[in-house]
Order: sequence, then structure tokens, then C-alpha cells
Amino acid sequence: MARGVPGGYRIWDNTRRRWWGDLYELCPDDLLAALNGNADHDTVTALMKRCRARKR
Repeated sequence: MARGVPGGYRIWDNTRRRWWGDLYELCPDDLLAALNGNADHDTVTALMKRCRARKR
């Protein structure tokens, strides 16, 4: 689940009850839809890698 935090968005892992991944200043729509939908782990991981590559 993506949640807004000061400075952007973070990903909250309900199973482990902790933040997962990086802080995103702008959360891409496709990543947000995958996180809040029924996407599998592989899809979310691929989207995160693509978003990380854009930041660099």
C-alpha cells in the first residue's frame, strides 16, 4: 500500500508492519495502482526498479 508521507510517498508492508523500499517524491501512477491493487510481488519489484532507474 502506498502512503503519503512528508516529502512524497512510501510503501507500507502490512505483513511485516514496516516501510519497504525508497521514498518517492513523485509516485508514478502505474506503481501506485499496482501497490493498491492485486499485483504480484514480481510486478511491483519490476516497477520499483524502473522508478529507481529514473531517479538516477
